[in-house]
Parts: sequence; C-alpha cells; structure tokens
Amino acid sequence: MRAIEYALKQAWASLWRSRASSAFAVVAIALAMTVLGTLLLLTSNVEQLLAQWTSAAEFSVFLRDDATSEQRGAIEALIDGSGVAAGRAYVSKPQALARFRTDFADLASLAAGLEDNPFPASVEVRVRPAAEQDGRAAALVGRVAALPGVADVRYDREWLGRLASGLDAVRGAGFALALLMEVAAAVTVAAVVRLGLHARRDEIEIMQLVGSPMSFIRGPFVVEGLLQGGAGALLALLFLWLGFALVNAWWGGELAVMLDGSSLRFLPARLAVLLVAGGMAVGGAGGFAASRHAA
Repeated sequence: MRAIEYALKQAWASLWRSRASSAFAVVAIALAMTVLGTLLLLTSNVEQLLAQWTSAAEFSVFLRDDATSEQRGAIEALIDGSGVAAGRAYVSKPQALARFRTDFADLASLAAGLEDNPFPASVEVRVRPAAEQDGRAAALVGRVAALPGVADVRYDREWLGRLASGLDAVRGAGFALALLMEVAAAVTVAAVVRLGLHARRDEIEIMQLVGSPMSFIRGPFVVEGLLQGGAGALLALLFLWLGFALVNAWWGGELAVMLDGSSLRFLPARLAVLLVAGGMAVGGAGGFAASRHAA
C-alpha cells in the first residue's frame, strides 16, 4: 500500500514538473483513442442497423410481364408451403409505379414520360428469422428463381452479406491505423517519462544504494504513464461526445430517415470503459518501458 501511495505522489509531482511535455503525451494518446473510438462508434451503429435489417429480411420475386395467373399461383403456393414466409404481399405493376412515384418524388417526372409501365409486378415475402438463420430462406430463393414466370429474385441477405464484408474490411483497416497511432503514443509517453527519470537520476541512485525495493523505484514512472493514458482516453471520450452531439444536431433527422427511423447511439458504457482502460494500458506500457532505464 505504501508503494502505491508513494508512486501516486511522485507521479503527480512529475506530471506537474513536466506539465508541458506531459500535455503533449496526453494529446498523443487522446488522438489515438479518438481514432479507435470513432471506429468503435461507427461499427457499433452499423452493426445495430445490420441486426435490425437482418431480423426483418425480405426477398422480392419479380414476375415476367407475360406471367400467367397459374404461374403466379404456383409461386405463391411454393412460398406458403415452405414454412419460410412470415407473410407475403402481391404488388401489381400499377402499384409498383405508384410506389416509385411516392418514394422517389424527385424522379417521378422520368416515369411520367414513359408510354409503358417499366416496373414489373412482384411478390414480396417477409422471412421468418429462424428460416433466415438456418439457410431455408436461401434454399427457397433458389427454388423460386427456377419457376416459370419468374424474371428475377432479389434477396436482402445478399447485399447485407456484402455490407457486412465491407464493414469487416473497414474495421480491419481502422484497427491497424489505431494500433500504429497507439504505438506512437506509447513511444511519446515513454519519452516524456524518461525526461522525468533523468530529472530524478540522483535521487534514484541514492534509493538504489540504500536498497529501496524496485517497486518504489519503477512504480512512479509506470503510474505516471497510466495517468497520462487515462487522461488522454477521457479527453478522447470528450472529443467523441462533442462530435457525436454535433452530428446529431446537424444531420440527426436526415440520418434517421436513412436508417429507417433508427437514431445514432453513442458508445455503450462497456466500450467506453474499455476505451479508457486501453488508454491507460498504452500509457502504462510507455511508462514501464521508460522505467526499465531506472535500474
């Protein structure tokens, strides 16, 4: 307990003595943690949206213009008997055109100039979550696509899978960038802590001569790095919150429309705690690396 108390006291004193260089180290960690926090914030919101879309997965069966009522009946019978559909709805060609004019009002004039209705009739199917997860929905899509009268089948899961793959690529690149910045921040902390170590060189040599435990010699430098890392991570959380609030204030309404009524969410408490712990780990690693020169 005495070692911890001594380490904290000496770390605070060292931070105050070299406050300018310590502030530089704190900012370096804050920037690294901001990059990582931004990545976590974006991916957590996209993952939430993907989960929402996946739970409400649908596929659309587009019918040929010359499809007969018997062919349409066979398609619907296969869908109803599969146990995959939570519900289905038939959308006629006029209904498809009217939906386009409603959803894309800016482009409605393009459709008005056409002599024929270019939009096909379709059967829209809501998929049961269990059927989407165990692969029965994908199997049904393949069977429906082979039926007479079917022009095309579009399944949400296909583009959701591509979106998830893209998210994984972005996450990997972001983590690599954040790792490089954290290594640079740890090196900065180590350099700042070593300045304090050199300022206390005489004191450390006396402590070694009188046989002070290594925890009393190295402890203050490790704690100094931990404090710098924690301060940097908290500063990063402040930056993230301000940026999040500004985005919500300026584009919150537009984003809610794009996200099907969902709103952006800030980092969950668990991720915020992990971000602070990560900042302290980076700072502590830098402090520990510098403390090795004390003995």
